[in-house]
Amino acid sequence: MNRPRVNTIRLSRDLSRPGRGWPSVEILHEDEAILALNKPAGLLAVPDRFDKAKPDLMSLLQAARPGEWLANVHRLDFNTSGVFVVAKDQEAFRDLVRQFRERETRKMYAALVRGTPDISPLTIDLPIGRHPKVPGLARIDHSRGSEARSIINVRERFRGYALLEVVIETGRMHQIRVHVQAIGCPLVGDPDYGGRPLLLSQIKSDYKAKDEEPERPLLDRPALHAEKLTLTRPVSGEKLTLEAPWPKDLIVAVKQLRRFAAV
Repeated sequence: MNRPRVNTIRLSRDLSRPGRGWPSVEILHEDEAILALNKPAGLLAVPDRFDKAKPDLMSLLQAARPGEWLANVHRLDFNTSGVFVVAKDQEAFRDLVRQFRERETRKMYAALVRGTPDISPLTIDLPIGRHPKVPGLARIDHSRGSEARSIINVRERFRGYALLEVVIETGRMHQIRVHVQAIGCPLVGDPDYGGRPLLLSQIKSDYKAKDEEPERPLLDRPALHAEKLTLTRPVSGEKLTLEAPWPKDLIVAVKQLRRFAAV
């Protein structure tokens, strides 16, 4: 999963908006109709509805490529990394939006969770709706929720943890986060849905803390990465599978689990 990143878009320019913390983003694929990027965790995909000063990938991208027609065809959560697709003209935009809407795409995620599902593969078919008391969050809602379906395979098992491969057939808000919580396996680093950060002291039996220094988590954001996306290219009609290399924090976390929590 760890390979050199050689093709990038430089985003750091003289902008009136903050964005200097995101100097470049990896290009996964580009043709006459599609630009696919490896979105980093901790960066909004699109402008925030309430705080326009927050950096977001689309605004930084449009500033880096002035004059180009660019529009996102889907979204990724703030702390989710991975494949992010942008259309380069209106015809491609309409086609790609239709593919997502009609579930013609295949979306696969890598997810690191606490606990291990009892069954693999496991299909989770539980409706999801917005949380009535906590703005911005979702929950299982059998009375008013929308259909939501996720297919989970256990890729690796560790003591107390598992690396999952998750294919989602719908695209509800926080779908994977809500579904893995529902089966008792919350994402590592996802406190909104019951997941705690991963600490080395939790898995290494002879761990020794450094004096007066708080332990830094191996992974302290929701451990979710949009690893693969298969779609149809608007111009040629050919199937295209886009794959995003893992971010450093996920690589490190899985490496330490393999070393100290192998089963």
